[in-house]
Amino acid sequence: MLARLVSVLGAAAIAGALAVAPATPAAAATTPCLPSAPSPTCLVWTGKVVRVNDGDTLSVDLAGDGTSTPRSIRLINAQAMEQTVYSSVVQRRRGECHSLAATARLEQLVRAGGGVVRLTAQQASSSSRSRPLRSVAVRINGSWHDVGLDLMRRGLALWQPFGAEWAWNSRYRLAQAQAARDRVNLFDTDACGTGPAQSTPLTVVVNYDADGADDRNLNGEWVRVTNGSAGPLSLAGWWVRDSALRRYTFPAGTVLPARGAVHVHVGSGTPTATHKYWGQSAPVFDNPTFDAQARGDGAYLFDPRGDLRAWMQYPCVLSCPVTPARR
Repeated sequence: MLARLVSVLGAAAIAGALAVAPATPAAAATTPCLPSAPSPTCLVWTGKVVRVNDGDTLSVDLAGDGTSTPRSIRLINAQAMEQTVYSSVVQRRRGECHSLAATARLEQLVRAGGGVVRLTAQQASSSSRSRPLRSVAVRINGSWHDVGLDLMRRGLALWQPFGAEWAWNSRYRLAQAQAARDRVNLFDTDACGTGPAQSTPLTVVVNYDADGADDRNLNGEWVRVTNGSAGPLSLAGWWVRDSALRRYTFPAGTVLPARGAVHVHVGSGTPTATHKYWGQSAPVFDNPTFDAQARGDGAYLFDPRGDLRAWMQYPCVLSCPVTPARR
């Protein structure tokens, strides 16, 4: 699809997120976005973490913004699973499988850095749901550590590229591929408990580039789930998603045939036993690039317990068992 909008507009709020913008913007210096060359130039701010909201969002008191009101900061290019109950008391928190582990790891990193964070972005205006999008780093033992990269390498977040904030893409997509190779956390297919048909070999392929203009051929963009076993599998309650929060849940009665496949088309249509329709009004999956911006995306299949059972990240950067379909 066309590159994701830099600023995702909307009034949706998460618990603990403060949407009031300071009257005076925080002063920003410039620095290389990445610790090693070549690197584009980023704006940089500093601040003190007031709290960790969830696995990809922090409330930060920005230095030099003329106010003590914290801002809700969204991590660039990292999408943790959704936390649904927010609390400073760990035992009261609730959320999807892996969400609380991501929150706990982010809190651990913030504590290790003394609560001080360095925020960087290629564009000061980059935001998601009124939250500034920033790469967040903490200083541990004299070195800055990218918390998003840490979450990605541990399999606690999915790589979610944002349009104008591309400097981190190549590092993040490699970190996710390494986590998938090592089958850690999200990529441990029974981490949330043994799900249905745990031994069934499943594969996911996403056709991200429909014939013609993507926005005029939504159903040419699809996800194919394939069953490699000799027995059928009920997909009722299973769901597929992209790297953002868009998901399609398979309805009751959906069966994945033995050695067969079910397609989920992005647009609208009349569903059949093996062709389902997501009902989206715009393309879902970003087209990859092979330049410095290193764009890409992924499709992910979850079972009803919350286990990630099959996936396809693209473009492939490590072992590549599947090739993106073009027809």
